Amino acid sequence: MMKKTPLCSLLGIDYPILQGGMLWLADAGLAAAVSNAGGLGVISPMAAMEPQGDPVQNLKGQIEKARSLTARPFGVNIPLDLRDCGLLLDLLLSEGVKVAVTAAGDPRLYTEMLKSGGMRVLHVVSNVKQAQVAQSAGVDAVIAEGVEAAARNGPDELPLFALLPQVADAVTIPVIAAGGIADSRGIVAAFALGAQGVQLGTRFLATSECIAHPNYKEAVLRAQDTDTVITCRPLIPSRSLKNTEFTQTLLAMEAAGADAEEIRAFMGHAPSRRAGLEGDLDNGEAYCGASAGLIREILNAGEVIRRLVRGYTEVVKNL
Repeated sequence: MMKKTPLCSLLGIDYPILQGGMLWLADAGLAAAVSNAGGLGVISPMAAMEPQGDPVQNLKGQIEKARSLTARPFGVNIPLDLRDCGLLLDLLLSEGVKVAVTAAGDPRLYTEMLKSGGMRVLHVVSNVKQAQVAQSAGVDAVIAEGVEAAARNGPDELPLFALLPQVADAVTIPVIAAGGIADSRGIVAAFALGAQGVQLGTRFLATSECIAHPNYKEAVLRAQDTDTVITCRPLIPSRSLKNTEFTQTLLAMEAAGADAEEIRAFMGHAPSRRAGLEGDLDNGEAYCGASAGLIREILNAGEVIRRLVRGYTEVVKNL
């Protein structure tokens, strides 16, 4: 069986496997499937939402739906730079959500408030200093996310194998590894480098429960080792599928010296929704982790976790 770590007791889960809070895609159905299989499912406030929808009302509905589908713990991902961040965090407190995953902001602003409501707080970090600040703010664990991860990345662009052991050495709270992990080998490696758990995003994108458009899922399955790339460095570095018209245009703009305003104007509103939910890979940003080359089939979320758990034992035995 997969190694049980203190993170399992902290979050009330069977296996130290978390599902990433994918912006438009991490809905109640996917989160419940992951939680029912023994991991920690995570909901995004914008999951399945219309482009100009209300994330607070959307999240309330997603929480209610998740509770109708699972009695197991689940979390909610709240980027702290969202316009409605405060309202979303208030909703978590009023709904009695057990786990908050915060990112993209200063954890000192809200962690004490969330913990006073009995919540476990995990915070995403991309360097050692951020991890130390998060620990000082009182978070229960940090998610050390390497540049291999899909979507937003830290400006330092540190790879997970360099980042993870340094964060593990710098803090005393549990560290969760994220970025480029899609199979049992990645989990064993993460544990060897000091992690107590792992977070997977792209692997759970390629599941039957995920609401991502079939075009998007098929593009992920076709991706090879070199088929993702970092773009949007003048704004926030983001990893996406490389061989789409949208990404190629972004790369050309950056090579020509486009500034942040020009790139923002080109992207328009919610480009990742256009790709993720509508399947428009020519006009949308197709977030994808570097682990895509390891993913070759659509499975249900429970089978993903079962294979990770079974494979863990085999990898350890063969070391």
